[in-house]
This record gives sequence, C-alpha cells and structure tokens, in this order.
Amino acid sequence: MIKLKIKSGDVVKVIAGDHKGSEGKVLRVDREKNKAVVEGVNLVSKHTKPSAKNPQGGIVKKEAPIHISNLSLIDPKSKKATKVGIKVEGDKKVRFSKKSNQVL
Repeated sequence: MIKLKIKSGDVVKVIAGDHKGSEGKVLRVDREKNKAVVEGVNLVSKHTKPSAKNPQGGIVKKEAPIHISNLSLIDPKSKKATKVGIKVEGDKKVRFSKKSNQVL
C-alpha cells in the first residue's frame, strides 16, 4: 500500500479521464483501492426501487470513486494544481505544496 498524499476535505482537480478539468472537495478516500470520492465529479445514475426511505424510487445521481492518480491537489495560494511533498517539522510530518512551498 502506498502513502496517499490526498486526504478527505482537500480541494482537488481531475487531471485525467472523462471528467478532466473538474474541481471538487474530497468526501472520502479508500486506501485499499487507492480511490477517492470527489463532490460533484464522476456522477453516475443509480436506479432505485421504491422503499420506506425513498417512496418515490426512480433515478438517483451519486458520486463514484476516481483513482488517486487522476487527481491533483489545488494550491491554496495560486489556486492551480500542484504536486504535494512531505517534510518533517519538529516531531511531525507535514504536507506542503511544491509550487508555493506552503504547508497544507
């Protein structure tokens, strides 16, 4: 298993695939499959039966996971896609933007 540099709550940009150029906030990260669910990106239609929770049923739009390699973190300073590095400050490891050298 590799060290993932994208965490839930980060704002990312899709750099490859059908949704290239889309931006959104990471909702969930699956470390086992190296995939992340991004808000408003990679929406799929799911047909649902009527139930007590959803009495109408019908078609529901839902976010599907995207592979981590197709995502790039957005630099908070320049608002552009950037690579992420890890450095040690004191006793802790921190992530930093390689474009602006700012701690994330």
